[in-house]
Amino acid sequence: MGLFSSLFGGGKKKKVSKETVETRGVHMPDLNLPVDEKFTIHFKKNGGKFLYCDSFEEVSEAMKNIVEENHWEETPFFVMDPRLEEKFSKEKITFTNKASASEVFFTTCEHLIAQNGSILVCSNQLKEKKLSELPENVIVFATTSQLVESIGEGLKAIKKKYRQGIPANITTIKHFQATNENADDFLTYGSSSKHLYLLLLEDL
Repeated sequence: MGLFSSLFGGGKKKKVSKETVETRGVHMPDLNLPVDEKFTIHFKKNGGKFLYCDSFEEVSEAMKNIVEENHWEETPFFVMDPRLEEKFSKEKITFTNKASASEVFFTTCEHLIAQNGSILVCSNQLKEKKLSELPENVIVFATTSQLVESIGEGLKAIKKKYRQGIPANITTIKHFQATNENADDFLTYGSSSKHLYLLLLEDL
């Protein structure tokens, strides 16, 4: 991946400063940016907190830091995917299947959209719940192979993956901090602002 390999020291490539990552999009048209770099720029503009990990051990350490930073040691995480709960069963985290009993929603996603830095989810992650019904704090566990250029590309991938039945409740999580801007596409209509952490595991 273009940005991740250089920013986080892949091989002998020169590291890129945080300032370069955050300002490069101002000086270069989006069309010239690799999909990973474009996603990172837009995701941070949306107010998201980004943690890149090249191993599950680093994911585990990042999760520990998130819990400590927010004093969530005694807070159960609301999870709707049992596979996610199993994958993180060795971490010092408790889980609940009741949204009202938690301050944190822990989930996977379908895709990461470089075009606007949003998170594409569906009924596989949300069941029938609306974003407004979820806890204010969200932690998303995703992999670099889930990065796509646009919402349209993400929808095509979902259609191809779930040929036997396209999942319902497809939407994007986009606003990661309070904003007065109106939603600019139908997939963000009615969504509410969330404090969001992205744990991104390198799998390419």
